[in-house]
Amino acid sequence: MDNTSTIILAASLFIIMLGMGLSLVIADFKRILIYPKAILVGLTNQLVILPLIGFAIASLFPLKPEIAIGIMILAACPGGATSNLISHLAKGDIALSVTLTAFSSLITIITIPFIVNFSLLYFLSEDQAIQLNVIETIIQILVIIIIPIAIGMLIRKYNESFALRMAKPVKIASALVLALVIVGILIKEKDNFISYFQEAGLVALVLNILTMTIGYYSAKLFRVHHRGAISISIESGIQNGTLAISIAIALLHNSSFAIAPAVYSLLMFFTGGLAIFFGINSKK
Repeated sequence: MDNTSTIILAASLFIIMLGMGLSLVIADFKRILIYPKAILVGLTNQLVILPLIGFAIASLFPLKPEIAIGIMILAACPGGATSNLISHLAKGDIALSVTLTAFSSLITIITIPFIVNFSLLYFLSEDQAIQLNVIETIIQILVIIIIPIAIGMLIRKYNESFALRMAKPVKIASALVLALVIVGILIKEKDNFISYFQEAGLVALVLNILTMTIGYYSAKLFRVHHRGAISISIESGIQNGTLAISIAIALLHNSSFAIAPAVYSLLMFFTGGLAIFFGINSKK
């Protein structure tokens, strides 16, 4: 994609992360003392089980290297503002959902470069191999994730009424910009998109459904309360597609790596809707 598209994508991610910051307070980071078991189960699903499942799927399915790498980038980017919204609508534990998103956003600054580098080396042939500069990538992710979140939290701290008023417009704006980015990717890759969708659609759906299922039942296994299990399921299975697309385009400069995250970003609204339906209608 061209520089204009990259700037639009960066602006989209900034708006989304700013919106997340508007919903956070310092108390969200203290909840690990209140819900240590639920948070540890959720983070294990997001940061360990999710990448392992992503790697298993990318290895077992007969995928083109760019699709396999896209799946791995997606698996390296758990949570996000969308997962918080879906968790709320599904009557999950919204405090737990927000806390998991906050912690995973901090931790993935470190984990993303290593997971992405591993996938690039593993799935690309020697003559195609590229490698991210780990320190440089950590700094870039820090800028596109932590700074807007910090700005949002500062606004929330010093002008809470304004932050609460802005929460909905920011979410709408971020959704619109993300839609424009996905359309841009589809246009850029229009010659290959049908074959990419056929190849990436199933694996993206499998990643989504499998991680949501494992998230829910692992929470139940450790006797996390019902609403908490719903949130862990959603946080485990609903990935940050915008961040994954940003990494593919802004850091790796390869829109074909963004196909799987883009396809996933379309599919997750259907599976998210199912999660909301089952969450609302499940027994307490």
